[in-house]
Parts: sequence; C-alpha cells; structure tokens
Amino acid sequence: MTLPRVALATGEPLLEVDDLHTHFDTLTGPARSVNGVSYTVRAGQTLGVVGESGCGKSVTALSIMRLLPTPPARIRGAVRLRGTDLLQLSEREMRRIRGNRISMIFQEPMTSLNPVLTIGRQIAETVQVHQGASRAEALGRAVEMLRLVQIPEPERRVHEYPHQLSGGMRQRVMIALALACNPEVLIADEPTTALDVTIQAQILDLIRRLQKELGMGVVMITHDLGVVAESCDRVIVMYAGRKVEEAGVMALFDRPLHPYTRALMASMPSMNTSSQRLAEIPGLVPSPQEAHRGCPFAARCRHADARCHSNIPPLTRHGGDHLVACFAVEASRIEPEQEAIA
Repeated sequence: MTLPRVALATGEPLLEVDDLHTHFDTLTGPARSVNGVSYTVRAGQTLGVVGESGCGKSVTALSIMRLLPTPPARIRGAVRLRGTDLLQLSEREMRRIRGNRISMIFQEPMTSLNPVLTIGRQIAETVQVHQGASRAEALGRAVEMLRLVQIPEPERRVHEYPHQLSGGMRQRVMIALALACNPEVLIADEPTTALDVTIQAQILDLIRRLQKELGMGVVMITHDLGVVAESCDRVIVMYAGRKVEEAGVMALFDRPLHPYTRALMASMPSMNTSSQRLAEIPGLVPSPQEAHRGCPFAARCRHADARCHSNIPPLTRHGGDHLVACFAVEASRIEPEQEAIA
C-alpha cells in the first residue's frame, strides 16, 4: 500500500515550539521540568532531541501532544502546527489533531498498547475516529498498515493481542498506529529502547523509509548518540529542562561546543579505546524542584566561573546555525579543538 502523500514542501516549517515551559505543582513546590525550550521541525527532516534521563525530553513531547493532566501540569509558551497554536485549542479540537496530524510513538509498546484489544482493533479505531471509515474499511486499513511496517502475515496478526507479539513487532505496531492517519509530524520517544541492535537498525530504517515516502517531519527523542548520528539532520541537546546546544548533526559531532555535549561525547564507548575507562560526568543532574540562579550545569562543569553560577547563559550563535548557551564558550575559555570533559 502507498499512503496518500502529505502536501508538503521539503524544508517547510511544520512544528514550531516557542519558549515552552512545563511546570508541575507538587506539595513541596513547583517542579520545573521544561524551561523555555524552542525548536522547529521541518518537512522531510529529522530533529534529534538528546540528553540524560530526566532532562525534559519526554515531558516536552507530552506537552506538545497535550497529554499531561492540567493540573498538576502548567504549560505555557506556543506550539504551532503549521501556524495553529495547539496550546490554545480546546480539548475537543486537540483530539481531532492528536493521532491524526501529529502522532507519537511511545517508549514502551507493551504498556502503551491496550492488552485486552487486538492490535487490528486498536489501529482501526484510530482510522474510524479521525477519517470516518466504516469498521470493515478501518480493519482493512489496519492490515495494510501492518504490511507497510513489514509485519509478516498481517491478515492473521491483525487479530492477535500485544502479548502474542515480540518486542520488535510491538514496536512496529506502534509505528503503524502512529502512521495510520498519515500525520504531518511524528514524535518518536526512544523508539528503539530495550530492543536488540538488529531490531533497532530495522526500526530506524523503517522510520526513515516511511518519512521519505510520506514527507513528514520527525522528532527523534533519545539518549543514544549513535542513533542521533545515524538518523538525524539536526540535533538539540537538553540539560535540566533547557536547550543548551543546537546544530546540524555533522557540525555537532565535528565541533561540540557546550561542556555538557562534550562530556556526553566523551562518555560514548569506542571500538578504538576498549582498554580505556569510559569518561564520566561528576555530580548529579539537579532536581527539577531546584531553582537555578545560574547555569544548571555549572556545579558539574570545570569551566564554570562566578558568572556561570549567578546568571543563566542565553543561546548565542557560533558560526552558521550552531547555537550554544555557555558563558565559557562565549568568552573563548573553551577552544573548539580542545577535548573537554566536564
């Protein structure tokens, strides 16, 4: 099956996240999970969002999809899908868009899929709700979607339950479910977590192939820099709910600027350094309930000075479209060729 093509020009801005803040009200004070994140996703391009667990990657995605309960979540900023601010829509209007024009692949398919419904019914339900198809038409579309994501014997598999499938097949079902209505933007939240490397490669190849066929924009959320290098056109590095660096994928790997980005690079295992100890980043990620007067990475950064501890660095441009939020880079205390570990 060839799905109807999205009427998009390559490079056209699809999703624009502008100064997004997501805070949670708790008994001990607000937890500031996302603090002023901005980025643009363009047609036919893959934007990588990378960082340690707890840095705000998934909360950003759930805020975009408006899948967080409010309260306790408080979301402000703007999330524009081809000019329409999703944060200003009613829940009824958002339901028409969610799963239709913008979809999400969740981290763990076994907990995201309904265990008491067949996978065919779960895909068909999406098609019925958003496209007004009959039950028979929707089930036929489910079979076609399973075939599209290369699940063998889709006519039989469509009647099976999630527990009857392997982890790789369940992830393919999640992709089929997310793409059933031909979305303009796909958010993939750790789509290869807990899968073996062979299945990981197959899933990433599948997303790339479908993206090329459909012309959609993709947000790839991951902590795996190998996935970023292989799959993304542009990369955002997040730390403690903030965007600390953004660049094209080649520029980021050739010339990482922020000390945190460099520390992440240094902690990656290499085939050429098997006898060396992996570098580690000292200290801990700050709690989202901790208020920051300065750069949230300052306590773990060996380049930090008094200014870093008292002021939050703004994002500044360093050649082309390479953005970084770091006073040390701005003051040239970090040389581009320097192998820096925080």
